[in-house]
Amino acid sequence: MNFVLHTLKLTSSGVASAAMNATTNAYVPRVAERELQSCLEAAGAVLIEGPRACGKTEMAKRVAASAVFLDVDHMMREAIDFDPALVLDGKTPRLIDEWQTKPAIWNHVRRAVDARAGRGHFILTGSAVPPDDITRHTGAGRIIRLHLRPMSLFELGRSTGNISLRDTLKGVPARSLAAELSARTLAELICIGGWPEYRLSPPNQAQRANWNHVQDICRADLQRVDGIRRDPDRVLRLLRSLARNVATCASLATIVRDTAGPGGSLGDETARGYLTALERLMVVEDQPPWSPRLRSRSRLRRSHKRHFVDPSLAVAALRAGPQHLLRDFEWFGFLFESLVLRDLRVYAQAMDADVFHYRDNTGLEVDAIVDAGPDRWAAFEIKLGTGRIDDAARSLLKFVDRVDTERCGEPAALGVIVGTGYGYTRRDGVAVIPIGALGP
Repeated sequence: MNFVLHTLKLTSSGVASAAMNATTNAYVPRVAERELQSCLEAAGAVLIEGPRACGKTEMAKRVAASAVFLDVDHMMREAIDFDPALVLDGKTPRLIDEWQTKPAIWNHVRRAVDARAGRGHFILTGSAVPPDDITRHTGAGRIIRLHLRPMSLFELGRSTGNISLRDTLKGVPARSLAAELSARTLAELICIGGWPEYRLSPPNQAQRANWNHVQDICRADLQRVDGIRRDPDRVLRLLRSLARNVATCASLATIVRDTAGPGGSLGDETARGYLTALERLMVVEDQPPWSPRLRSRSRLRRSHKRHFVDPSLAVAALRAGPQHLLRDFEWFGFLFESLVLRDLRVYAQAMDADVFHYRDNTGLEVDAIVDAGPDRWAAFEIKLGTGRIDDAARSLLKFVDRVDTERCGEPAALGVIVGTGYGYTRRDGVAVIPIGALGP
């Protein structure tokens, strides 16, 4: 399969024009397509996991030769119990959509891969992770997992991609013309989110859809993960607490205290159970800490940063809109950080890298560390406004002084990712990267 990135047409302000597809919601290529093709060439089956409505099925359909949709085809779900071959037979790659609605299919796929020669027989998609015992046969060597997230700004046509994360980790200097995304435009992009179905929708329509998404999570989606019935109001209180604490290292105790409402706060165990279910539903995706060797005596903090898989869910949980973000720039800044993290994760995954954060006992923090393996890493601070670039650059340089680069290697790049402006490299070596120019 040829992976062709869509061409971006820019308005005079530098913002990619949504008008180019105003009359159609046609499929837009995804960064993960290349990874999907690679996985099909390497294993008998590929499992595409990701939150509901992120575009798993549409991406899989682009390469599938036949398909069965278990979430809507009840006859096929019943067939699995007495004749699974009916589901597995068909031209390959065969797409089995929402496989977790009938988890028994996992072992049938695994056995079919063992019995067939060659690779790339099946593509499974799922928007929830079933209980561990269902997939205790991991499929190692047979089934490769691929994670799909909501669309990045590059995929949405809102970033030129002129500053490539892959090139940045190769030491290529940052350089781009102005990528002008106004505060209002960024607020709208955060509220709309990276959901393919709503990428061309006006903010008010997308916000309504995202609120319905949150309600579905509270009322039904969480229960289908593990069959446990939960009070939708209590789930919503937890989601709202997470939204207020997005892009922070808020402890479980802090989250619990913030869920106060009728009947008191959630208990620790209840909240922990809700969070586990939300992780399995792929609604939340926390950012782990980076653990480098340090020269100094600073002690690393081990807390994860709280994030939704897309910041639009945080906005929707609180029934907010662009006007709320523009009135509360502190929260806006946290949401912008979460937006950038979403995009970094999409681009990093394409190069087999992970995204961490750094925090130590002196209060020094770095918003994002992209680690692509031994001696290949870069550190980024994320600032909504350009007025804090100098402070962010000083923080990055101070951070590098603490890292034992003899063991970790020198950073390939240090950068400050901002909301708007030109892309360039400062005299101190720190790159300034507008989010509207960042790409894979």
